[in-house]
Amino acid sequence: MTEQSERPEGLEQQAVLLVAGLADLTVSTLGSALGTMCGLLRRSDKAALAAEAERELLTRGRLALDRHAAVPPAHLEILARRSMARQVDEGV
Repeated sequence: MTEQSERPEGLEQQAVLLVAGLADLTVSTLGSALGTMCGLLRRSDKAALAAEAERELLTRGRLALDRHAAVPPAHLEILARRSMARQVDEGV
């Protein structure tokens, strides 16, 4: 991935992705996250871990929003596009 695709364009979008990622992380791994946090507090490389956690939350947020907010394309629309593409390929 490029660095540009890893960083959201605006602060609002970054905030939304962070919140959605945090919510997804909390719902899916609440128990293990608490145990992990206790272990992280004793580590010396907290800044690197925080940066990695931010990237992880942004990625989780992006995936969560894509999974729950995106409307799948209509089935008939997909069929119509395939039919048009086939007609163009055949020269009809």
